[in-house]
Amino acid sequence: MSVRELVILGTASQVPTRHRNHNGYLLRWDGQGLLFDPGEGTQRQMLRAGVAAHDLNRICITHFHGDHSLGLAGVIQRINLDQVPHPVTAHYPASGERFFDRLRYATAYRETVRLVQRPVAVDGELERSPAYVLEARKLSHPVESYGYRLVEPDTRRMLPDRLAEHGIAGPDIGRLKQLGELNGVTLDEVSERRRGQRFAFVMDTRLCPGVHALAEGADMLVIESTFLDEDVQLAVDHGHLTAGQAAEVAARAGVRHLVLTHFSQRYDDPTEFERQARAAGYTGELTIARDLSRVPLPKRR
Repeated sequence: MSVRELVILGTASQVPTRHRNHNGYLLRWDGQGLLFDPGEGTQRQMLRAGVAAHDLNRICITHFHGDHSLGLAGVIQRINLDQVPHPVTAHYPASGERFFDRLRYATAYRETVRLVQRPVAVDGELERSPAYVLEARKLSHPVESYGYRLVEPDTRRMLPDRLAEHGIAGPDIGRLKQLGELNGVTLDEVSERRRGQRFAFVMDTRLCPGVHALAEGADMLVIESTFLDEDVQLAVDHGHLTAGQAAEVAARAGVRHLVLTHFSQRYDDPTEFERQARAAGYTGELTIARDLSRVPLPKRR
């Protein structure tokens, strides 16, 4: 059975706290696993969350600040220690190639797995597969940063009443799907478009065009909300978003499920992030991220 869910490994900004580990997010997308921003302690959080190295197919790093990347060394070594039987692809800002290489070879270990390095230098498509298209958009942060977006291809939903009306049943349904027309009946006459799911991941950034492009029409948007609205000047100065700003982006973009995360250690009460997100006008499903929680993607429309 296919599973599409977000496993939250850590939610802290800059430094961990007693209750928040550094960043780390695993997206389970059917049989694939995409690990985003493995901060320090990610390997241990994976163990606690029941995530194995074998679950990882792709690693996506938004930028090379430590809370988003220092766990990379341990994760890569664990992938090799466990002899993961498939290649693992890594995406990260091309300007940080030296940081990636240092983390990859931080200490001695035996390489047993093919790690494919595919750095990001411009906006656009990174990977295309039957399951999804992976895209990147540049963000606004003191160091080069990219957000990521998965777009599932649209499919067709067959309509039983229209199929019956035209006398199409059994193997003929498959033939019609394949050929687009059968005995004068077109696929459009007996089916409707089923929009593919969209997942967006936005970390450290000010408001910028890339944020809006990534969020547009997302079924789930995972987005940083480092500061509360009363500290908006701190957010601007340090290249971050507030809870209200993130929620306003989601509302304008038609996001179905908003996940707020990456909280500054100055805040102890997560309910205030929820209150400010609602005050900003977001009315969809809302999750305030907590370490080791699991958030299913919304059901397909």
